[in-house]
Amino acid sequence: MKLTEPEFKLAHLPSLLKDTFKLWNKNNPWRLGAVVAYYAVLSLPGLLIIVVNSVGAIWGQEIVQGQITQQIADAIGQNAADSIVTIIENSQKEDQTFLSTILGVVILVFGATGVFYQLQISMNEIWSVKVDPDAGIWKLVKDRAISLAFVMVIAFLLIISFVISAALTYLSDFLSSLWEPQYISYAKILQFGLSTLVLGFLFVLIFRFMPDMRIKWRSVWLGGFLTGFLFNLGEILLNYYFSLASPDSTYGAAGSVVLILLWVSYSCLILFFGAAFTRVYAERYEENVLPTTNAIRVELNEVIIEKGSDTPEEIE
Repeated sequence: MKLTEPEFKLAHLPSLLKDTFKLWNKNNPWRLGAVVAYYAVLSLPGLLIIVVNSVGAIWGQEIVQGQITQQIADAIGQNAADSIVTIIENSQKEDQTFLSTILGVVILVFGATGVFYQLQISMNEIWSVKVDPDAGIWKLVKDRAISLAFVMVIAFLLIISFVISAALTYLSDFLSSLWEPQYISYAKILQFGLSTLVLGFLFVLIFRFMPDMRIKWRSVWLGGFLTGFLFNLGEILLNYYFSLASPDSTYGAAGSVVLILLWVSYSCLILFFGAAFTRVYAERYEENVLPTTNAIRVELNEVIIEKGSDTPEEIE
């Protein structure tokens, strides 16, 4: 006889968050975030070019590039946005041979998927799962294909985000012409909510398909949209911090890179918290949570070899 799986209740949320924090802190999210941030900087040119070209085919490259740089400027400052513009312009040189173009596309795709591949490794660490050593090269190819799929999903969601942003801008102008200025704040709240939905959907897909685990859809919805809310809230707080502290001025010419590293690593802390929440939720409310094919669950235990002493013996 199959036992009925327990159902989530709002009263369970405090204990879920408590267990989530323990799991999140146990996996050293600061180190995982720093690793992903490093690969994000390396993957940035390829990621930007793929997104700009794919979305630009529908929306227009100049408009897309302007929207991306404006959002980056709003998040981490104009200097970082100018650096992004330089990266895009340097990566779109046309004076290339056919062979160099093909090689450039391969490097572009490999570079753009690098950050998502590292993100998958970090997700697996949170789930205590690793790739089976006998999986072979096809597992690597599959993971890279999934990473490329997430790049295209981001491009698709970016289109939706542009449409929502344009509609809300029109709504704000319309409301300001009819009503008192305080009604504009309602449009901003609506924009925050819709942005949370778009980001939440992206995080749902990440938590569902990126770890090498068989996770049911019902176990990722709450964690995905919770992460979307925290991500948007964290972006506001981080933007406020950047406007006050201006950490890029301390590092001179490298300031823009430092800001990108800080922003990505900070965002990863929120993302990994959502991943930990998804694991805690799934293990509590699913009957069986198993690894996928070509993946294995692992348990790492520290073994004390020798304990130090306050009065070390003299070394002869």
